[in-house]
Amino acid sequence: MEKEFTLPELGENIESGDVVNILVSVGDTIQEEQPVVEIETDKAAIEVPSSMGGVVKAIYMKVGEKAQVGQPILSVETEAESEEVAEAKVKAPEAKGKATTEIEVESPDVEAEEAIEVKEGALEVGEEEIAPLSPQPWMDASREVAPAAPSVRRFAREIGIDINQVGGSGPGGRISIEDVKNYARQISAVLKAPAPPQPTPVEQRVTPTLLPAGVPDFSKWGAIERKRMGNVRYATAKHLNLAWSTIPQVSHSDKADITELEQLRKHFGGRAEAVGGKLTITAILLKVAASALKRFPQFNASVDMEKVEIIYKKYYHIGVAVDTDRGLLVPVIRDVDRKSILELSVELTQISEKARNRKLSLEEMQGGTFTITNLGGIGGTHFSPIVNHPEVAILGVARNRIEPVFIEGQFQPRTMLPLTLSYDHRLIDGADAARFVRWMVDALEQPFLIALEG
Repeated sequence: MEKEFTLPELGENIESGDVVNILVSVGDTIQEEQPVVEIETDKAAIEVPSSMGGVVKAIYMKVGEKAQVGQPILSVETEAESEEVAEAKVKAPEAKGKATTEIEVESPDVEAEEAIEVKEGALEVGEEEIAPLSPQPWMDASREVAPAAPSVRRFAREIGIDINQVGGSGPGGRISIEDVKNYARQISAVLKAPAPPQPTPVEQRVTPTLLPAGVPDFSKWGAIERKRMGNVRYATAKHLNLAWSTIPQVSHSDKADITELEQLRKHFGGRAEAVGGKLTITAILLKVAASALKRFPQFNASVDMEKVEIIYKKYYHIGVAVDTDRGLLVPVIRDVDRKSILELSVELTQISEKARNRKLSLEEMQGGTFTITNLGGIGGTHFSPIVNHPEVAILGVARNRIEPVFIEGQFQPRTMLPLTLSYDHRLIDGADAARFVRWMVDALEQPFLIALEG
């Protein structure tokens, strides 16, 4: 039978996306979970898998069009329903006078969606009674896309669970109905726990916000042209508005003498190329920054003003700003402290290529604890980067240049690297920032310092 595959939910508050690639053609035989279309949201390009298998009969979307959630993407000639799915049903036994849900679906797909029915009242999962939940403050939307079938998404919505918060136990983190039920049990336990103490009126904080500013009619003074803001640019604008309005930012600048380091970088550059990387100053800065974050833990933290707490992270995931034709993207390199400079050079090369080729996943742009942005390849003497909320510091790197430096009674030509640290003044004081940057400068000028002090 012929069925339509519609664009599923892409994440919390994501209602549409631009079609950037069609991955199948009419007449192709596709499998369930096979990617069929690539959609670009305001966060990243996402390969959307089909919820059914069969032969592609028609494709309704074209590259460049905007697809809405629920809009038909293509139609598929599928095989007849299996007896197991056709017989899948919901049983509602009368037990303890409460309505319960029993689900007999082996594989949650589109056909099984009709087999899921949630009765009014509480949902009994195992031994625990889970009432439908309203959104809670601790249910944030840090996870944008949840890998789950439409039937599982519907089941989560019916019982008040945010599907983006559920961990998947299936291949590739695929979420099943049992995963949703287990998560519901955990929420029930949290709700039954004593509430944490609330801050006193003196501790209450108000987070400033900026209202969107209107613009005048510029056409009154001359010719204009209007172009739609791209998804990445719009997401960047919203994020930077949040960062600028939330974080009181200060910048501290210094210069590092990297004359000897540049000689070492060029000498060992061939080793990085041999393993598929490029030994850039950014790859070296990643390692230096991870060591500095260990020594100065307040730079690897976040501020929670609602709970009046500082969150210190015990992992070192560093984001690197990448210039693309769509705008600025910040992929995250994880566990930088556990990797060699050669490993970092390879990973930095690979993830930069993925960013420029629109292959980054949302997961690869989340979880950063610190950010490095290097404009040295373009130029400039220095700049003040904006802190990447909810981080508390970002390092800006400008182009190195040969400058005269007075050493031992005479001027000598030295290669100097400008560094600027922008930081959250709510947590970091000026003296802390000066020590942090100075430590990084010393590590760049004396590379043995990293091995000596870690």
